Amino acid sequence: MTGSVIQLFTTQDNDQKTRVMPDQISVDELGVQGDKFYAKDINRSILIASIDSYQLSKENGIELEYGALGENILIDINPYSLSSGDIITISGIKMKISQHCTLCQGLSNLNSKLPKLLKNDRGIFVQVIESRSSTIKLGDVVTI
Repeated sequence: MTGSVIQLFTTQDNDQKTRVMPDQISVDELGVQGDKFYAKDINRSILIASIDSYQLSKENGIELEYGALGENILIDINPYSLSSGDIITISGIKMKISQHCTLCQGLSNLNSKLPKLLKNDRGIFVQVIESRSSTIKLGDVVTI
């Protein structure tokens, strides 16, 4: 299954926890370089979400802007049926799924229905296991 990178995000570690939408990000085994979560927990270092999460929310009357789910990488295919240990490749960078994203208070802050609605469809955490490059750009091919 193949798709593409739709949007990229980093969170800056400042008072406002500013979300930035760069045209590219650099990743390594510690996560997304320059992100506030870089080198904090390698099992939760990079979050990938699908536009399907946003569509599901919209179908249930909840409008969310891309990035609201806290993802670093937004893709146009659905990886949520994959399991821990499965591999996703983006731009020659092999990433192993470490776990599915757990629900957090942040979702309730957006809308009280979101935690239940997105229980299995919020995102997946991955960690870089092999790369020929460290850069992921908008439009890069995603292979599952």
